[in-house]
Amino acid sequence: MQTLNGTSGHHKRTDEAGLVEFFRDIREQHSIDTITFLCIGTDRSTGDALGPLVGSHLLEYGIPHVVGSLSSPCDAHNLEARLAEIPTHHIVVAVDACLGQSATVGLFLVSNEPIRPAQSVGTFLPAVGHYSVAAVVNANGPRPYWTLQVTSLYQVMCMAEQISLSIAKGFGIWKS
Repeated sequence: MQTLNGTSGHHKRTDEAGLVEFFRDIREQHSIDTITFLCIGTDRSTGDALGPLVGSHLLEYGIPHVVGSLSSPCDAHNLEARLAEIPTHHIVVAVDACLGQSATVGLFLVSNEPIRPAQSVGTFLPAVGHYSVAAVVNANGPRPYWTLQVTSLYQVMCMAEQISLSIAKGFGIWKS
């Protein structure tokens, strides 16, 4: 979980249509066989369940390389070990939830750069991903752990579905 306020200017705000284009651009440069989707988060917090939900959807779509799902989350406690599972020649697309301003809830931040997981809760983990997608699931506030606990599960589930479907469309797995 990162915070929108802490992102660099290299992150572009977008909606679902922009996500599909983002993934199409990645597909033009890389084969899906050499891409690992790193879906960061935990199923123990509604606000931070986005990554595992995306990972589970991607596995259902038959995406070959996914790290992080509901049955096997990639979270702050095991991130570095899970990173070691990824072949060194793979391109990593990191997916995580983030907190932002009220007006940005429901938007996505895409970048050709890494993201810093757990930034909003004050944890310092390594930056991850050659590409990244962050979903603004709730507004940032003075108590981020509490904010994560009261984040709408419906909001998170809808955003996770939008990301995973956009990946499937962008990589030509789902024909719309």
